[in-house]
Amino acid sequence: MSAAAKSSAPGAPPGRGALRRNLPPARRFLAGRKRVLVRLGGWSLLESAQTFLGGYCLARALDRGFLAGQTGTGLLWLAVAAASILGAGPPMRGVFTQLAELTEPLRDALVRRAVRQALRRAVTDPARTDDRADTGAVSRLTHQTEIVRDSFAGLVLTVRAFVFNAVGALIGLLALAPELLLVVLPPLVLGIGIFLATLLPMASAQRAFLDADEAVAEGVGAVSAGHRDLVACGAQADAAERTGRLIDTAERTSRVLARWAALRTVALGVAGQLPVLLLLVTTPWLLRQGVTTGALAGALTYLLQALLPALHSMMTALGAAGTRLLVVVDRFQDATAAPVPPKAPDPDPDPDPDVVVEAGNPRGRRPSRTAPAVEIRAVTHAYGPDSPPVLDHLHLTVRRGEHIAVVGPSGIGKSTLAGVVSGLVAPDHGTVLLGGEPVTGATAQDLADRRVLIPQQAYVFTGSVRDNLLHLRPDATSGELTYAIGVLGAEPLVDRLGGPDAVLDPRGLSHGERQLLALCRAYLSSAPLVLLDEATCHLDPAAEARAERAFAERAFTDGARARGGALIVVAHRLSSARRADRVLVLDGTTPRFGTHEELLTSSALYRDLFGHWQHTPPPAGG
Repeated sequence: MSAAAKSSAPGAPPGRGALRRNLPPARRFLAGRKRVLVRLGGWSLLESAQTFLGGYCLARALDRGFLAGQTGTGLLWLAVAAASILGAGPPMRGVFTQLAELTEPLRDALVRRAVRQALRRAVTDPARTDDRADTGAVSRLTHQTEIVRDSFAGLVLTVRAFVFNAVGALIGLLALAPELLLVVLPPLVLGIGIFLATLLPMASAQRAFLDADEAVAEGVGAVSAGHRDLVACGAQADAAERTGRLIDTAERTSRVLARWAALRTVALGVAGQLPVLLLLVTTPWLLRQGVTTGALAGALTYLLQALLPALHSMMTALGAAGTRLLVVVDRFQDATAAPVPPKAPDPDPDPDPDVVVEAGNPRGRRPSRTAPAVEIRAVTHAYGPDSPPVLDHLHLTVRRGEHIAVVGPSGIGKSTLAGVVSGLVAPDHGTVLLGGEPVTGATAQDLADRRVLIPQQAYVFTGSVRDNLLHLRPDATSGELTYAIGVLGAEPLVDRLGGPDAVLDPRGLSHGERQLLALCRAYLSSAPLVLLDEATCHLDPAAEARAERAFAERAFTDGARARGGALIVVAHRLSSARRADRVLVLDGTTPRFGTHEELLTSSALYRDLFGHWQHTPPPAGG
């Protein structure tokens, strides 16, 4: 939801809140341009005169001319009407000149406001200045300012046209026969009243629809970006449920918007069509009251040529452009107050240090206590029937409690190997065992209980920090949460975000901060096997070393080793390979597996990578 929507007063409909926020600046803007408004009104009065003459001259041409046998008189009255039409050019030119004096200053003011907001956000939230920069500011500077200018100009034109056309038409009806007003005025006023009553609810419905539509786009985009994490964690059902709720909300708001649009159509029929129908139905009565045939023809001219088109244009503009204008202008309002995060319940007390809580494994499955943590038997995988295999008859055994690094050139199959081990990628041939149990045929929950995979693009969702960190293990205690944050060095980040119960906005995080939160989440997971697929590439070397040491110690604990715990790191720095117990070198032909010292002797590729890493400066931290 947009900031403007979030800043609405509690309990107030969005349309009314937006109206209250924008009325004061609108009054100030118009008050500073009184001369422009006066000149605009003066030119528009000439348009009222043209409307008046159109119906009045036709009535007189019939009553005093053609129907009275005075053809010359009738033609003279029609000539006056034609002259009024031909003379409409200069007034319209004056109207558009004054309109520009209103719309261009408004656009300039909005551009200045958008620039101020973007600069303020850049200063107060510098994390947004990376590749996730405030694209909303760009939209406000370009697309949305043009929407405001065009909508405002169309609104002024149509409302002005209706008001001054109505003035000319009503004066003409009064001049022709006051009885005509008794027939025309009540349905006209009723229809306009119904329409005006729908404006604020319509704005509320449109705002809710836009917010719901944006929420769907953001939610689907987040799920798309984090689909590997979701599948790896077995969280597809939760993500589908959240996305389904967003879609249901969008559908519900669209139905509400459609109902208000239907009511607006009814108002147009009452105000525009009903006066014509009543005029035809009451014609016998009007004739008995002395209303002439010419007056009736003039009344129909006023309704069909002036009032009905102007009314239709005004209702369409107010109902569509007006509500859109209110919503878009409201997005330019400064939202300087930070949202207050919801108060979370008191955290659980620290657990008994002598009691170890082990989540997961709901089916009572007991992995073998003697089988390796990971065993890969003759695995082959290619990304197409005619493509060379990325993994070719690969054998690999990872012992319990062992820390393994996987290295190799870009595109050689390191991430594919991580996908095969985690069960996300089914190999073409061969078998993968985790703790002695095959990966093939395991459910998503089974896999989530046995391994956790953190890819390079860490997934963080909107919610509290606590919700993000406990996503894989909601029953973790506050003591375990505090320990995980501390052992991975995430206290400064969590403190800056406002603590575990603070609301987290993923757009305000750098790539490194996202990775650090994802690492904390994985550390809290009950899965004994951890796979880090370049999951620390945006951290600085010190933070990366701390994270890998923490996970290596986690895998070496008695509880994790008994359940098949191990750490597999797809490495992108020499230091990661040096910290590992053993290193797997993928070269596309003959993989090599051994310690750092052994590989310097046995693998030419590893020696080349070692030399490259030594001469490559470390990337900046995230």
